[in-house]
Amino acid sequence: MIIKGDSVEKKKVVLAYSGGLDTSVILKWLVNKGYDVVCFVGEIGQQDDFQAIEKKALSCGASKVYVVDLKEEFVTGYIFPAMRCNALYEGRYFLGTSLARPCLARAQMEIAKKENAQYVSHGSTGKGNDQVRFELTYYALNPSIKVIAPWRDPEFLAEFKGRSDLLAYAKKYDIPVKATAAKPYSEDGNLMHISHEAGILEDPAFRPPEHVFSRTSSIQSAPNEETLLEIHFKDGNLTKVMNKKAGISKTDPLQMFMYLNEIGSANGIGRVDMVENRYIGIKSRGIYETPGATILWAAHKDLEGIAMDKEVMHLRDSLVPKFAELVYNGFWFSPEMDFLMSAFNKSQEAIDGEVTISLIKGNVVVVGRKAAIPLYDQKLSSMDAEGGFNAIDSQGFININAIRLKAHFIAMKGHIAYDWLKKKGKDES
Repeated sequence: MIIKGDSVEKKKVVLAYSGGLDTSVILKWLVNKGYDVVCFVGEIGQQDDFQAIEKKALSCGASKVYVVDLKEEFVTGYIFPAMRCNALYEGRYFLGTSLARPCLARAQMEIAKKENAQYVSHGSTGKGNDQVRFELTYYALNPSIKVIAPWRDPEFLAEFKGRSDLLAYAKKYDIPVKATAAKPYSEDGNLMHISHEAGILEDPAFRPPEHVFSRTSSIQSAPNEETLLEIHFKDGNLTKVMNKKAGISKTDPLQMFMYLNEIGSANGIGRVDMVENRYIGIKSRGIYETPGATILWAAHKDLEGIAMDKEVMHLRDSLVPKFAELVYNGFWFSPEMDFLMSAFNKSQEAIDGEVTISLIKGNVVVVGRKAAIPLYDQKLSSMDAEGGFNAIDSQGFININAIRLKAHFIAMKGHIAYDWLKKKGKDES
């Protein structure tokens, strides 16, 4: 507590609050330790009752609750930029949780500034990636902020060794707990994806039962008829999604992404089951459902094939793993990210056009594309016409590229002969 004259002012902390068991216990624990707790709830597409969450936070002792709608910001400020970079972590993970955390943490820091709070807090565990993502964002936006991380606090850990201790604390302080039985695994959902991990899913050989999946239809139950979509881009950004057969056209960023989620879900698109490497060095099995982003990534990457210069593409592609790693590890707000994002945005200046996508039974198949400024020349590429290309010139191209290979062969042949003579001399002596 801070003493001002004859009055006592409580230390103020802004807590990233979800309404679940962990953050509700953390909220009460902080209140009991004498903090003035302001709860921040970021709405990024999770399927929750936000009025009930606000009511629960106040009943647990929060002095104030902010519920902030971040869905459009999440799409335009995080998902779309990652799409422009074709970001995939370890070649498979679309970074749904990784992109959500800096979005949430940035908004939380705004609340902390508005409330003149000295502290921020979160409910992330001490083994996972999220603690890093939240806290690196906090410090990048306000180096003087103080962070309370209960799951790394010795006093908190001594009191709460497992779920039974959390439940006992909740009962003691009348913290509402859902009556339904908890799933034997954990989930985290937002507008981009839902992840499933831990519990029964920790065995990497265990096939997840169908009831685990909540955002995508199974391939078996998906329609047998294909769905055709036209997906339009300008400067690498999504501008329109059209389903001509259904007479549907979307142009609002949030509505476009939600429609891709809807249509992808119905067609069984976007399931990924993988073992990944966490930032802190622990391997983790994660099961993800990312329907809309899976479609969007495929369309965007295909359009680049017709509209992006070869050397720019190859150089950009060499940097994608690093970009994805930075996102995964929590460095969204960093100088290296600013540098890479500037380069990637430059590469997108001519990525204008449309891609036609066929969706069927879990498959995303590109069936056509058009670019406003295509680098593809049908006459030049054709095997049936010369098209302004003199085939005789290829001989010189091959000869020049063969010089290095010939020199390598001659040098190695001489080296092998030298070794043979040297060995022969030893044997004869």
